[in-house]
Amino acid sequence: MEKRVNMNDFQLNGKIVAVYGGGQTPGRTMGNGKAAALKYAAAGASIAVLDRNREAAEAVVSEILRSGGQANSYGCDITDSNAIRNATAEIISDFGTINILHNNIGVSVAGGDKAIDEIDPDAFRRIFEVNLLGMAMTCKITIPILLENEDSVITNISSIASHAIYPYVAYKATKMGVLGLTQHIATRYAEQGLRCNCISPGLMNTPMAIETRVSHGWDRAQIVAARDAKVPLKKHMGEAQDIANASLFLASDAGRFITGIDLIIDGGTSAFIGAYAE
Repeated sequence: MEKRVNMNDFQLNGKIVAVYGGGQTPGRTMGNGKAAALKYAAAGASIAVLDRNREAAEAVVSEILRSGGQANSYGCDITDSNAIRNATAEIISDFGTINILHNNIGVSVAGGDKAIDEIDPDAFRRIFEVNLLGMAMTCKITIPILLENEDSVITNISSIASHAIYPYVAYKATKMGVLGLTQHIATRYAEQGLRCNCISPGLMNTPMAIETRVSHGWDRAQIVAARDAKVPLKKHMGEAQDIANASLFLASDAGRFITGIDLIIDGGTSAFIGAYAE
């Protein structure tokens, strides 16, 4: 007998999702955080959109509300643990609980990232606080709430930079740290049913990747063309929707037996690492 996919497995009805970095960075394309928030909302979840820029979070919330979903915005700088605690308390007051934590925070070039022989210690420290320490604190503060519910999930966004050559040291080092953080949480709480996974996007056409470089004087068309050329699959970068689709899968019942993984979404880039040998 043919086994059919149960589309209800991909629904999140009644779930509360906290999306850190859910605001939209200005640009011509959609960011990963906004795409994830919209995808979770379309699957029936209520969304807490958190961002350092409260107005950016409010814009995403407005879009969710116009589509008939439920969402609230929260201003939160994840380099401030007290801000995370306060935002978490607000979410509990508004929604009652949190079932899914989605960490989409990350900075590289905009944070002053450079090669090891050029980077300023303050820049490295700032990137560490945003990319790794902040993410660890959102997990630490939210985990007690997640453990109160069955089938809770944490999804952390890392990067293909963890696996591939990358020119800037702080982003690569901290995104590799996200993998370790994810595995630690997954193994520590597996018996209690809390799942924790990581997604490593490859070259994506998002504002963080493109607009940041344009603001530093790089030519937009050249940036896009150079990045597209590096992607084996159709020679075209991925989009935020690709990460959002994977996020929904991992957070839903469709991914209920998955924990501790690093899901690489890169259009085949990592499969082409190395030279041909015949």
